[in-house]
Order: sequence, then C-alpha cells, then structure tokens
Amino acid sequence: MPIQEIFPNPTVKQVIFQIRFPNLFYLESRIGEFQLKVMKEFPESALLFRRQVVFADVGPEGKLENIPQDADGKKIWQFKSPKNFELSVLSNSLDITSMYHKTYNLDGSDKFRDIIDYVLKAFFEIMQVPIITRIGLRYIDECPIPAKNNEIFRNHYNSVFPLDRFKLDDSNQMLFQATVKRGEYYLRYVEKLSALDDKYNLILDFDGSAVSIIPENCLKVTDDLHEIILKEFETTIKEPVYELMRSKK
Repeated sequence: MPIQEIFPNPTVKQVIFQIRFPNLFYLESRIGEFQLKVMKEFPESALLFRRQVVFADVGPEGKLENIPQDADGKKIWQFKSPKNFELSVLSNSLDITSMYHKTYNLDGSDKFRDIIDYVLKAFFEIMQVPIITRIGLRYIDECPIPAKNNEIFRNHYNSVFPLDRFKLDDSNQMLFQATVKRGEYYLRYVEKLSALDDKYNLILDFDGSAVSIIPENCLKVTDDLHEIILKEFETTIKEPVYELMRSKK
C-alpha cells in the first residue's frame, strides 16, 4: 500500500522540483510580472549573479586585463516562502526546493504539489514556453542506522549493498548508483553509507526525470515521477524505519 500518512519525523531532508527549457532572452523583462504573481506565497526576493570561475596561466609577464572575461554569468531570481520553500528562476530553468518537506499531496500539511502547481500556472501565464526539455523531481533522505552491523541494517533496510561480501561492521564507505528506465521516464537511484562524527546514516537519493514535455503536461508528469520515487522508497525501507518516522524527536 502507498504511504498514506504524514510522519512527524520524516527521513526526507530535501525535495527539488525543476523544469528546464530553451533560453528565454526576454525573461528578464517579464520577471517583475512573475514576481507579482507569486508574491503571496514567496514574499521575499533577491537577485543573485553567478559567474563561472576562470583559471588561466598568464605567464611571468601576463596581465590580468588580457584574460578573457567570462561571458557566461547567469542571473538568478530567487524567491523565498515563510513555509520553507525556495524558488529560483534562470533564463533556461525554474526550480523549487523544499527544505522541511512533509508531504507531496496528502491532506494535513502544506502540499509540495500545490506549490508546484501554483508556481507553474503563474510562470506559464507570463512566459511563453513551447517545450519543456526536462522535468526533474529529486528526493534526498537521511535514514538512521541504529547500529553498524549487518543484522540490524538488514532489519531496517532492503539495501542493494553487497553485505555478504563487504560487512557493514568493517565498512567506512559504501556507494551504489544506478540509472534505469521506468516506462517513458528515468530514475537515478543512489544509496550511500555516510558518516558524521562516527554517526552513520544511509543516504537515499532518488532523482526522477522526463524529457520533451509540453507545458500542459508538467504536473501530470511530476505526479508520475513522484509515484515512481515513492515505490522505490517503500521498497527500500522496512517497518522499523516507519516506526522511527512516526516517533517524535
């Protein structure tokens, strides 16, 4: 059964939604209209400028003015919500990040799906985008490991780690990554054994994506990607992890 509850102590730490599209050279002239459309949910705004770093060997007599300047600097229009959502717009992409994620579409908390829908409607009303080159939905979970041994780890997780050959007790690092097709979509699945101050976690990183999508289908495709990721999460964790998520910190 798909997860139908909102956990007080979820393992998910970050969720990112992104669309990419061909460069819109007129986007900067319309960003103010977009800002007004989303200001109710994203009242805090800022303009950032990201420039690539250039490394150059100018030699003993070289002059700084002879170094070609990077013309690939990018403006980032950033909007923040008091509900802990962050929205970033570039000339060829839009992404929404949730840092305190509770649910994608279940009643009882702020739904990430509603925020995605709200932002996309505002964006497509102002920006004429003929095609979405890529849609991505990414979940990053930090899952606790109560004790670093095979028996307890297997009791909590249905992991793909080769534990019969490389025991968890003796391991400082483990990493598995696979990119697979799920019907017409793609999924990058990552498992990583992570240590911080001798405390070990299992990092689960699910990155679902689709390419060449018409704007009208963005939300449906995102729903499909969420279902794919949810199934993989449910396949990986076991009941003791559910109990940990149900507990209050």
